[in-house]
Amino acid sequence: MKILEANAGALTNFEVLDFLRGKGASKDPTRVIAKVAQSEYKVYDYLVNTAASNQTRESINEFMASVKKHDLAKAEVLNIINIRPAAAVEMFPIIEECESRFPDEEVTEIVELVKKTLPAPPAKKNVVENPEGNEETATLEHENDTKMSEDQNEGGEQMDTD
Repeated sequence: MKILEANAGALTNFEVLDFLRGKGASKDPTRVIAKVAQSEYKVYDYLVNTAASNQTRESINEFMASVKKHDLAKAEVLNIINIRPAAAVEMFPIIEECESRFPDEEVTEIVELVKKTLPAPPAKKNVVENPEGNEETATLEHENDTKMSEDQNEGGEQMDTD
């Protein structure tokens, strides 16, 4: 492989994921055959669960063309693509001096542009849902139930040994 341009710029998460897929990270379930380092598999495993896994070059190019009318720095655009904020409040840590640079309407416009052009991240699979829809409570209840059953098992073992 020949380096054409050293340090050409920052990469989006999509570009890193695409590179790792090109090396065979997605095709080798044993993680032995492909020429992918273990650290690269860790990066691949992380990126597969982010918005980058559903993005395409076309969607990124469309977003970049649409966002040009806003006065955003390259780093800010890159972070928006990588993070894919879904609400205006998520834009404030990404855009430097957001409150003074952009009116609320423009921030909302950028968020709508993100929602329209960049695909949503994959859904989380391991969230326990409660009938009332309160996921946090359901997860805490599940953890408490697990802890209680562990405590009962420990108590039962002690009684059996006497």
